[in-house]
Amino acid sequence: MYKVFFDENLIELTNDNTPWMGYQTEKFSTLDLQFFLSELKSSHETKIQVICENLSNDWHRFIQNFEVRKAAGGVVVNSNEEMLWIFRNNVWDLPKGHIENEETKEIAAIREVEEECGAKELYIKEELETTYHVFQLKDKNILKITYWFLMGTDLKEQKMTPQIEEGITKVVFKSLEESKKSMQMSYKNIQLLLANVLM
Repeated sequence: MYKVFFDENLIELTNDNTPWMGYQTEKFSTLDLQFFLSELKSSHETKIQVICENLSNDWHRFIQNFEVRKAAGGVVVNSNEEMLWIFRNNVWDLPKGHIENEETKEIAAIREVEEECGAKELYIKEELETTYHVFQLKDKNILKITYWFLMGTDLKEQKMTPQIEEGITKVVFKSLEESKKSMQMSYKNIQLLLANVLM
């Protein structure tokens, strides 16, 4: 299954052909994708189940309709069991950024967290779920694929600096309870990513 967000609308590509309650159901084989995306512009928090005959093949066909951009980021937890958050464009978010040429996703994830937050001595614990987000830039449909990693740092006290030029105005470690509140004020794909992490 692939879960793709278009703004706050959720599109799930699946080979499960049983209609889901609360979802609008479409068949990939008859989907007019450009019209479909155009219709979603005026929607808000709509859930769509797209039934695929061959999930792998249909996903490959789906992404051919977009300019694909790949990014990597981190869910950083320090030795006090606090999670790192950034405040960007008036929304609580997690640090992430573009994967440079010939850079592995792991190296990119650590570099982006360091650049956006000034965090130090980071290490990767495990890879988390990959998120997918569609947005429009001028006349292009962009599919952003973000690889996420659970990271740790043993530094209890860090002086961090938000990367202002990237629209980040705050960088802060928050407790588990504070993080749950921030998650509810974040993007839907961040909520999806953290649903299992913050249980």
